[in-house]
Amino acid sequence: MNPNPIATPNDAASAVPKYPVRGYGFAEYATARNWIGGRLVESSTGQTSSVENPRYGRTMGHVALSGVADVEAAGAAAKLALPGWRSTPMRERAQVLHRLKGLLERDLDELCWLLSAENGKTWAEAKGDIEKGIECIEFACALPMMADGGGLDVSRGVHCEVVYEPVGIVAGIVPFNFPMMVPLWMIPNALVAGNAFILKPSEVVPFGALRLGAYLREAGLPDGIFQTVNGARDAVEAVVEHPDIGAVGFVGSTKVARIVYGRATALGKRALCLGGAKNHVLVVPDADMELTAGNVVASSFGCAGQRCMASSLMVAVGPTQRIVDGIVQHARKIRLGEDMGAVISAAAKVRIEQYIADAQAAGAQVLIDGRGASVAGCEGGHWVGPTLLDHVRPTMPAACEEIFGPVLSIVRTATLDEAIAVQNQNAYGNGAAIFTSSGAIARYAAERLTAGMVGINVGVPVPREPFAFGGYKDSKFGHGDLTGFEGFQFWSKAKKITTKWSLQADASWMS
Repeated sequence: MNPNPIATPNDAASAVPKYPVRGYGFAEYATARNWIGGRLVESSTGQTSSVENPRYGRTMGHVALSGVADVEAAGAAAKLALPGWRSTPMRERAQVLHRLKGLLERDLDELCWLLSAENGKTWAEAKGDIEKGIECIEFACALPMMADGGGLDVSRGVHCEVVYEPVGIVAGIVPFNFPMMVPLWMIPNALVAGNAFILKPSEVVPFGALRLGAYLREAGLPDGIFQTVNGARDAVEAVVEHPDIGAVGFVGSTKVARIVYGRATALGKRALCLGGAKNHVLVVPDADMELTAGNVVASSFGCAGQRCMASSLMVAVGPTQRIVDGIVQHARKIRLGEDMGAVISAAAKVRIEQYIADAQAAGAQVLIDGRGASVAGCEGGHWVGPTLLDHVRPTMPAACEEIFGPVLSIVRTATLDEAIAVQNQNAYGNGAAIFTSSGAIARYAAERLTAGMVGINVGVPVPREPFAFGGYKDSKFGHGDLTGFEGFQFWSKAKKITTKWSLQADASWMS
């Protein structure tokens, strides 16, 4: 491994172009080819798909569509490189990640504009995407200090210890909504553990992953240890089916998460698959109006509601009209195109607007209507403005299904127990929150909400490192969480070693 890796003009990584625009203006970019064996390669199918800039609804580049042969090529390269990486001390593996952190920080502004262009989110939201990914890298860099496993003299002359070994070749399948953060939930922990990692990015947003391959090579990662295989369903199925891939991480819809988990585990693989969400935020009468209104609006409409931690259902308990009014006021201040970006596709726009229409037809009151929204100069983009639906019944699709758009549905209940029951009855259990000024009410709700991540006066209760990310019920399939030390444990195998060097006078059958 090169101790001072610098990409040269002839290096494969230099073929990955810089993004040419510093702003929201439209620019064409590149074709995201596969990254296999430390270089860009064409897919075996020879087919590509267009990649849109959602702000404009125009093609900004293309992405390779891969099949079984491409995953096999990535697996072969990984198999060849794995022994050397596995034998590299963990501290040296972590140094590669430390250099990766510096490269992302060096190019932060450019990467923010690239992610904004391919995803449709604002520059500030793209910055949060990358910075949370950097936080995951920082955690992985600390793993050599944490992953000793522990040891103990369990009896006279007998010592037990735990060491962590890599699974081998592992893979991650990630969604469109966080092109950098979600891959970095997985990659740093998996690499520091000593694995070779194959990434299947979303074919809708492949460019952040394209850049990761080049950055990791520049950071000194040996060729074949990190690879990307682009594509759609065929690529996903090939990854899950590959006999040499021993663990699969997945983030996406519940429907696909259930399928991936079922197939991977049936083949004897480890699998941890995060699905969809319908996050409930409970608001009680003693909640602080400004704190609540600002946080609920930021949670519901940040990233155009396209995140699994968005608060998409508010349960207003008792006399909380003043807080609902405050939410309306805050939501009306959102500037589409500046404070909130576009949704990912024309199909997403149609789906979201249909939920709004169906709720209205079923009796919901539309307090703010985001249908028909547009932004000057970007009229071809996929725009849906902030939408508030009041007096939604818990059985309506808008109240119980994941819309994945900038829509906040409000259900009214008379008591806190009724509000908790609404959340408990939902199929999802990713996140939930309560806004209150009472510690007793907060504790009462936190103990009864059936969600893996709970916020108290926090609208987006995403745990920060080292605390792990993961939900309950139909929001997660598999044991453990995907980030933090549990994430490291998912990508590694705990080996228990018992040592004895001499016979003790009081030896028994146990020693």
